[in-house]
Amino acid sequence: MDFDKARFNMVEQQIRPWDVLDFDVLDALEEIPRERFVDASLQGLAYADTELPLANGHKMLEPKVVARLAQGLKLTKNDTVLEIGTGSGYAAALLAKLAGRVVSDDLDAEQQNRAKAVLDGLGLDNIDYVQNNGLTEPSAGAPFDAVYVGGAVNMVPDVLKQQLKDGGRMAVIVGHKPVQRALLITRRGDTFEEKVLFDTLAAGLTGKDAHPFDSFNF
Repeated sequence: MDFDKARFNMVEQQIRPWDVLDFDVLDALEEIPRERFVDASLQGLAYADTELPLANGHKMLEPKVVARLAQGLKLTKNDTVLEIGTGSGYAAALLAKLAGRVVSDDLDAEQQNRAKAVLDGLGLDNIDYVQNNGLTEPSAGAPFDAVYVGGAVNMVPDVLKQQLKDGGRMAVIVGHKPVQRALLITRRGDTFEEKVLFDTLAAGLTGKDAHPFDSFNF
């Protein structure tokens, strides 16, 4: 399979038509070999417009959803971003190319180590890895310029809001099926502004004892 051509087609046929027009995001997506983040048996579907299962039973979000969420954060090389859910590592790769530093949280040490091996192999050395429940516990390095949540939640955890700097942004999918919305939340002092980025469907993101969330999906 010609992965370079498949990657180009993904960007041109899936990503751009879904209103992802930020050149930095598009350039990063064209550089990241998504096939390295999926199981070998699924590499032929690496650039398909669908969620893909991971070895631990969880899933990768559709590439266009990852792209739209990242675009909403408007990251710069001066930003430090917190990622909730390392998962496959694909979103971490995109964030690492857009931001100055990424702090990536995951409960599953084995899955996170698989992702880290791929990310290290790509020379992405501006990622710090943390194993904790980012939905209920604060993460080292707070406050952050941005927070990226790698799956849907029923409500936005206050612990994430409180880790944002003044002016900091969070991209998160909120709600229940059949209607979920991706929100951009911006901190303004002690208040938090919300803007709807797009409607979507994504499986839930949860950690141990993190009711009312359903299941990890990245």
